[in-house]
Amino acid sequence: MKVKVRFFTSLREIVGKREETIKFTQTEPVTINLVLRALSEEYGKPFNEYVYSSTGQPRSFLQFLINGTSASTQQGFETTLKDGDVLAILPPVGGG
Repeated sequence: MKVKVRFFTSLREIVGKREETIKFTQTEPVTINLVLRALSEEYGKPFNEYVYSSTGQPRSFLQFLINGTSASTQQGFETTLKDGDVLAILPPVGGG
C-alpha cells in the first residue's frame, strides 16, 4: 500500500521535498498516526518538534487533509487511509 504525503512551507524545508510516497507492507490499517510515526522515524527531531507538541500530540495549528478533506471531519488521526490516498500537512494560513 502506498500513501503520498505533501509538505508545505516550514515542513517542506525540514524534509527537503514537496512530497513523498511511503510504502506500507504490514497488514494493520494505515492511519494518519501511522504515517506520522513513519515520517517521525525518517526525519527525526526537526520533524517531531514541528509536528508534535510537548504532550506528544500533533499540534493543533496544523491541518491534515486526506484527498482534500479535513481529517477532523473524519476519524481524526485514526482515519484509515487507502492505497493511493494523498495526505497533505498544512500550516496555519494567515492574512491581513
